[in-house]
Amino acid sequence: MKSRSSTTAGAAPGDAAQPPATPLADLVAGIRLDAASSRPYYLQLCEQLQALIDSGRLPSGQNLPAERVLAEMLDVSRATVKRCYDRLRQAQALSTHGRGGTVVRATPRLAPELRQLKGFTQEMRELGMTPSSQLLERAVVQDRTMASVFCRPSTASFLKLVRLRLADDCPMSREVAWYDLTLAPALADWDANGSAYTFLKERCGIHLGDADQSIEAVMSSEEETRVFGFTEPGPCLLLKRHTYTTHRQLVEYVEGTFRGDAYAYRIRMQSDRA
Repeated sequence: MKSRSSTTAGAAPGDAAQPPATPLADLVAGIRLDAASSRPYYLQLCEQLQALIDSGRLPSGQNLPAERVLAEMLDVSRATVKRCYDRLRQAQALSTHGRGGTVVRATPRLAPELRQLKGFTQEMRELGMTPSSQLLERAVVQDRTMASVFCRPSTASFLKLVRLRLADDCPMSREVAWYDLTLAPALADWDANGSAYTFLKERCGIHLGDADQSIEAVMSSEEETRVFGFTEPGPCLLLKRHTYTTHRQLVEYVEGTFRGDAYAYRIRMQSDRA
C-alpha cells in the first residue's frame, strides 16, 4: 500500500445483516483501557468507540452516556472522556444535539457500481444522498506536467480545482481536477459550484464520451487526514480519471482520494462463454 489515507470499505446497504443490537451498558462494560499502554486513555477510548461504530454495534443515532457518567463507569477522569468525544466529533463520528446529548453519527457506507461515466454529484444523488462541495483551491494556471498529459503546448492554460466532496455533510473525497481551457474556455469563469459535467454540457456544449480510470490503495496525506477528520493517516482509494469527449479529446484529468471506511466499489462481470 502506498504511503498516503483510508480504511476498509463497507458493504452496500442490504448486502449483509446488521449485527444484533447490544445493550449500551454491556458495550461500555466491554471497553478495556490498558494502563500499561504507551497510548493515552483518551486515544484508547477513541479507538474502541470507533471500532464499535464501524462494526454497527453502536448504530447511527445511538445516544452515548454523558461525559461524567461514562467517566464514572470507566473509572477515568471526565477530561479523558471529553477529549475522546471532542476527537470523535471532529472526525464526524459523533454529534451533539443539545439536550439530546452525544449521538453516534456513523460514516455513510457506499457501494457505487463502476459501469457508467458519472460525476460525484450524480453518483451521490443516485445513492439517495445530498452532495455538496467545499472549494479549497481554484486557479487558472500553466503547468508543464498537465500540458504533457493533455498534449497541449507548455503555454496552454488549465483550470485547477481542489474540492472537498461531501455526502449528507460527511467528507467523502478530496479531489484535485484539471480542465483544458483550450477546449472549454468558458470554464475559466465557472464558480465551481455544482457538477463540472453539467457545466461542460450545458455551458460549453461539450458531450462526454468515455473515461479511463484506475484505482489504487494509498494512505491519506497530511491534508487528506485533516479534512477527513482522521486521528491519524488511514487507508484510502485513489481514483485517477482521464475523461474524454465524444470526439475523443481529453477534457478532464482528476485525482480523487476517497476515504476507505466509506467506499466499496462494485464491478459487474460476465463470464466468457466463447
